[in-house]
Amino acid sequence: MQRRKFIKNTAAASTAFTIVPSFVMGKQHVPPSDTLYVSAFGVGGRGASVIQGLNETQKVKFVSFCDVDDRRAAETYTNFPDVKRYKDFRKVYDKHLKDMDAIMVATPDHMHASIALPFMRAKKHAYVEKPLTHNINEARLMTQVAKENGIVSQMGNQGASSDGSREAKELIDSGIIGKVYKVDCWTNRPVWPQGVPVPQGKDRIPKGLDWDLWLGTAKMRDYNDSYLPFKWRGYWDFGTGALGDMGCHIMETPFSVLGLGYPTEAEASCTTNWVGDFVEADYSESCPASSIVRLKFNTPEHGDIALNWYDGGLLPDLPDELKDGETIGDSGGGSIFYGTRGILVCDTYSRNARLLPSTTMELLTPPEPYLKRIEGDTGGHQRNFVEGCLQGVETSSDFERSGPLTEAVLMGNLAIKAFQYKRLKEGKQLGDWDPFEYPGRRKILWDGDNMRVTNWEKANEWVKGSYRKGWELS
Repeated sequence: MQRRKFIKNTAAASTAFTIVPSFVMGKQHVPPSDTLYVSAFGVGGRGASVIQGLNETQKVKFVSFCDVDDRRAAETYTNFPDVKRYKDFRKVYDKHLKDMDAIMVATPDHMHASIALPFMRAKKHAYVEKPLTHNINEARLMTQVAKENGIVSQMGNQGASSDGSREAKELIDSGIIGKVYKVDCWTNRPVWPQGVPVPQGKDRIPKGLDWDLWLGTAKMRDYNDSYLPFKWRGYWDFGTGALGDMGCHIMETPFSVLGLGYPTEAEASCTTNWVGDFVEADYSESCPASSIVRLKFNTPEHGDIALNWYDGGLLPDLPDELKDGETIGDSGGGSIFYGTRGILVCDTYSRNARLLPSTTMELLTPPEPYLKRIEGDTGGHQRNFVEGCLQGVETSSDFERSGPLTEAVLMGNLAIKAFQYKRLKEGKQLGDWDPFEYPGRRKILWDGDNMRVTNWEKANEWVKGSYRKGWELS
């Protein structure tokens, strides 16, 4: 199906028939089915894990699988041999829109919104892996479309369904650490190459891979083995780097606990690459090898809050309250909440919320739990989504919450891109000493309501991103 025709047809689909769960019609209504019919897009790697979690609920039947790479999808295809298979998501839309209740999207970041939005506009519930989108405008749009169409939604940041996030909120809400004024977050990512040149050369496209469909919205280029299966995360055209990969996990706790919204400003500093003695590289198409991002928020409850992000081996300052030999977080990262009366630490995915100094925990009488827990550590996040679709249960990371979280993460990436941006000084050429100027190395001031950088126009180009001709957002 041609792209233009596909976009036109999506508008007519909003009235399409769908299987209605019992909670929508009221308790007296007997629904056509209490099974959730799902079409999945991106079914290898992380997608395979999500599919397994959905399947374990025993309330899901898969209508179709769609993946541009047969090699990555092979395990899922073997496990579910009777499910219909496609490479092009538009064909799924044409053939199965009336057969499905929901979609699951776990493709590379740059394709999340382009795949999800047409189905969401047709009132299909949506589970979309983190980060929700590739740019800020897409996140705002996904949030709006989900709300306008009344669909159930869930971003795939499974820590949002963990007990740890709820325990952290209950501790902070109890007032034990006072008002929070700073949060430090960090990750061990990237665990793939970043701060590298764009791959050169043309490799043979592997059998079973549709390279044109894999590129999707991104500009056309030759296939190179360096992009797949995982290294695409380190290139801005496809991925969102270490911050995009883990920010929606680790920053989820500050967002849900402190009620953070749009940041008011962002700034970054990143590793500089050198290709010779005193010769600076320009690898701005790749995410940096390491970065520090500083975001500022204003909240009704806690006032001004500084949230600082560290990746690529960089770590925040160790709190004075930490005993000699004690560690913060875990091997994957963590977060530290600084309050006016104390400090709280969490591991990756919001695990193991605890106070510093550690002796405080021995004396603590934990607050009475009041937040509902999501049962089941394995697949609990997917089960929460399924129960949201079939029973009206509130989901842990609906787009109304995860959309603004994703925007904040991507605002951090915008600050990183601003730091990376460079241009030759007048009269200078590559190879000269000190040839570049860096106009983006500043505090980026953000008007979240109007989705606009107010003090450097160049940065607004990254708010909406760019799309290959014929692949523009519908």
